[in-house]
Amino acid sequence: MFQPAITGHGVFTPSAVITNDELVVAFNAYADRWNAEHAEAIADGAVEPMQPSSAAFITNASGIEQRHVMDKTGVLDPARMFPKLRARRDEEPGIMAEMALDACNSALRMAGRSGADVDLVICAASNHERAYPAIAIEIQALLNAQGLAFDMNVACSSATFGIQAAADMIRSGSVRRALVVSPEICSGHLEWRDRDCHFIFGDVATAVLIERDEEANGAHFTIHGTRCATAFSNNIRNNNGFLRRTRDQMEDRRDMQFMQNGRKVFKEVLPMVSAHILDHMAAAGWQAQDLKRLWLHQANKTMNDFIGRKVLGRVPAPSEQPNILQDYANTSSAGSIIAFSKHSGDLSPGDKGVICSFGAGYSVGSVLVERA
Repeated sequence: MFQPAITGHGVFTPSAVITNDELVVAFNAYADRWNAEHAEAIADGAVEPMQPSSAAFITNASGIEQRHVMDKTGVLDPARMFPKLRARRDEEPGIMAEMALDACNSALRMAGRSGADVDLVICAASNHERAYPAIAIEIQALLNAQGLAFDMNVACSSATFGIQAAADMIRSGSVRRALVVSPEICSGHLEWRDRDCHFIFGDVATAVLIERDEEANGAHFTIHGTRCATAFSNNIRNNNGFLRRTRDQMEDRRDMQFMQNGRKVFKEVLPMVSAHILDHMAAAGWQAQDLKRLWLHQANKTMNDFIGRKVLGRVPAPSEQPNILQDYANTSSAGSIIAFSKHSGDLSPGDKGVICSFGAGYSVGSVLVERA
């Protein structure tokens, strides 16, 4: 058995940014258009008028201040309200692979490795641009990596589930080095015309390189344990999959984009996640006072604050539970990895932390790491 370690990590951040103020202007223009088109039904009481959004509402509800996206113009067009992403020719790299390549190369540079050193690529993300061939195999080819590659989807927990799969294969000796990459184009499945969720998501790609601890070139994070769990729930859902649908099946189907029952999610997921982390730590003999940092899934600041208090038994200091939500919004599986990548370089040998993600499924995954 070999000891797995995270030896490199990287983040690709799209250059386009949509602030809350910009988003609100576009959404409210759309709401005005919708209300004008349905004025007669609204006057008759048959439908409710669409309410405007505000930057204050978004910040108070989520802690989000802006988001990065692959396309800004389409999202902010009140007549459209979804991104314009051009179709790629078959001989071109797909958009997910292109994003992933940037993040993977950053992780490889940090670890002092090249693509040829990698013998496993897992594309772990909640939104894939096609059913097949696997995005991971395309990334593998672009990196000139060896071995095998496959896609996996466990929604917002995809990255931590991918880390567990890669770490297990490292432990067994079936692979030597693995890239777990999460290119998330969440803007493509968000319903930007829904006031309750139009602000939630952003786009990004992350990558972590995992290899044998004994072969690490420099500072790294030893993986002391991984744990994943799922419990089926419809409270976070997107029914727009790869199955071919007729036009009449698509029309007026709100469930063909991201939707959630936020109150139920809050009530049911938070106890599940808190207990999961505490049980995982207890199994490893870790105590709350042993933790230097929590890198949590970046969905909602209130949710993270709740989990942090449960795990630590007190209110976490900002340095103990860093948030990137205000700058990136919810980036699905990539969120906890962004937090880890941007807020781990200051740790000293022996410092311990937990990477944890959670989301639709329900799903939750945790990774216990120690700076080495």
